[in-house]
Amino acid sequence: MTQKANLFKGQKKQKSIPPNRHGKAPQIRKGKRFVKPSKTTKDMDTDREVSKFINQCNEIKAATVAKKEGGQLSIVKPPPESASDAKK
Repeated sequence: MTQKANLFKGQKKQKSIPPNRHGKAPQIRKGKRFVKPSKTTKDMDTDREVSKFINQCNEIKAATVAKKEGGQLSIVKPPPESASDAKK
């Protein structure tokens, strides 16, 4: 038997009337939301560093392959921070 009384054979769920949006776009949620863990351990930090390193290597490999094929793809490095920026 079904748990919901109004969904027996042949019955359809009634569509609810949406709230008035007056031309506003419907809210779209994509992907999972990142929630910071309450406790960070050394293992988590090392895993994060390893994944950063692997991602960087993959990006460099992809850029070199694309450049060999005649593309204009290259890795853009952020400008180094000067001492005055670090103090702020």
